[in-house]
Amino acid sequence: MANFEPVVYLRDALVPASQAKIAYYDYGIVLGATVTDLVRTYEHKPFRLDDHLNRFYESCKYARIQPLLSIEESRAVIFDLLKHNLKGIGPSEELAIVMFITPGELPVYAGLPPDSVCQGPTFCIHSYSMPMDTFQPLFREGAHVVIPSIRHIPPECIDPKAKNRSRLHWWMADQETRLVDPKAITVLLDMEGNISEASGANFLIAKKGTVISPTFKNILWGVSLLTIQELCSELKIPFVQKNLQVHDVVNADEAFLSTTPYGIAPVTKVNKISISDGKPGPIFRRIVEAWSNKVGMDVLAQIMEAEKIY
Repeated sequence: MANFEPVVYLRDALVPASQAKIAYYDYGIVLGATVTDLVRTYEHKPFRLDDHLNRFYESCKYARIQPLLSIEESRAVIFDLLKHNLKGIGPSEELAIVMFITPGELPVYAGLPPDSVCQGPTFCIHSYSMPMDTFQPLFREGAHVVIPSIRHIPPECIDPKAKNRSRLHWWMADQETRLVDPKAITVLLDMEGNISEASGANFLIAKKGTVISPTFKNILWGVSLLTIQELCSELKIPFVQKNLQVHDVVNADEAFLSTTPYGIAPVTKVNKISISDGKPGPIFRRIVEAWSNKVGMDVLAQIMEAEKIY
């Protein structure tokens, strides 16, 4: 909306977005040391906010970055931010709420004395209007996933349950993927050749009526993935965790991506090979219908009927 400026929480206050600045010598820039999480709204209400907050604070503890706000205080900030920023979007639009935190500023990289920089971690919460129209090709044609040569960072190095932005390997992997298909989504193998995940989504397959996820040891415990697990239980669809290889994906009956922005999307090709008949399958349709019932709205219609917001 014209003349509307959203607010951003930065360090200790809500400020206009134009005033939210982070130093070039912040640990998040110098070392890529950043813990993050993302929540979305359905009908302007945050979905599974407590699950995202709990994961964020557990990731902070693992990374030894202590937020100055309690989890309850962060929840209150998010609702204050939503109260303002929802005024800037239309009734059919939704917001993504992003949290990230770094250890703070590193004065040596600015040639400054230690007491001259902001003390404590850099904690930011901001939002943006979700570009629903950009998800439409995923639901018209299905996603094409490509598996490049770059491997997933093993859990012995960084536990994938800690959601972070130290992702140079994902950038490199995406460059390989785009040589195959500029619109494809990267999925990485682990060091033993097992399927892991995409950079912003979990990956699953369905075979003989069972939904199968890579083992949780080697992937982020996605909130959307847990939602699918719960919906499968309600729908009496078996859900299991096991190691998967490319052979299993190529020969799957269906495959899916799950992530906060769009929930669940069908995967119809892997490495240019069609999965089954190359179309979204019945298990996808059952889960997306159950997801719609859970949030009280037709999530697929919201995406497919969305107009460009930029």
